[in-house]
Amino acid sequence: MRVSILVGQVPAVWDVETNLATVREVVGEARAGDVVVLPEGMLSGYGEDLGPLGTLDPAAVTDAIGQVAELARRHGVHVFCGTLLPENGGWANAGLYFAAGGGHQVYRKINLAMNERGPLVAGDGLPTFAVGGVAGPEFVAGVQLCREIRFPEQWQHLAAAGAELLVYLTNAANPQEPAGVWRSHLISRAAENQRFLVSANIVSPAQHCPSMVVSPRGEVLAELPAGQRGLLRHTVDLRENSDWYLGQRRADVLSLAYHRG
Repeated sequence: MRVSILVGQVPAVWDVETNLATVREVVGEARAGDVVVLPEGMLSGYGEDLGPLGTLDPAAVTDAIGQVAELARRHGVHVFCGTLLPENGGWANAGLYFAAGGGHQVYRKINLAMNERGPLVAGDGLPTFAVGGVAGPEFVAGVQLCREIRFPEQWQHLAAAGAELLVYLTNAANPQEPAGVWRSHLISRAAENQRFLVSANIVSPAQHCPSMVVSPRGEVLAELPAGQRGLLRHTVDLRENSDWYLGQRRADVLSLAYHRG
């Protein structure tokens, strides 16, 4: 199956209305059926300093989610984007999937960054999303956020659970990170799971993770220049995915188990 992807490398600021305008601008460039991918914290804003969270209006974020759902439905596109999400009086860091046929689904980040622990509540599951239009499901996607790039077992779980496209949303702008490391991680996550991977990062002078599309063989198929606002369009054929390596895992020697509680 061929999938048209549109990645937005754009700012995500601590102002919901400004972020909504950015989302509208990117979606306005999309074609019906596109998979639009936007960074972590795209609706709410996000940063290393989560102090602005204290004045972030939960109702404004909830309303923005409803507006993006309608935007996706009206344009007939699938949208993946991040937001800080109101959760029972607190906040979670979430990746949202908005279906072209209406409605949305949520992934809540399970492996929080150190600055997020306390201000945010961690999720407890690794769901996959059936990406579909008005005619029904088309393929399955899995979402990971930012520092979860460092935990390959989470990505392997998603691939084994049927994810055909790995969607990575990040807000990676840390001048202390060595150049190229996160790019290499993304190539590994794609190649070791033999899945297409698409990443979207914010635009920032300190950006250390690229917005790009990687093949199941680990080939970088398309990439945006770091530090520059822009859109990336690329079409992939999900039939190139494979379970060749997943099928060779030695479960008799090593078993990964997930526990709640």
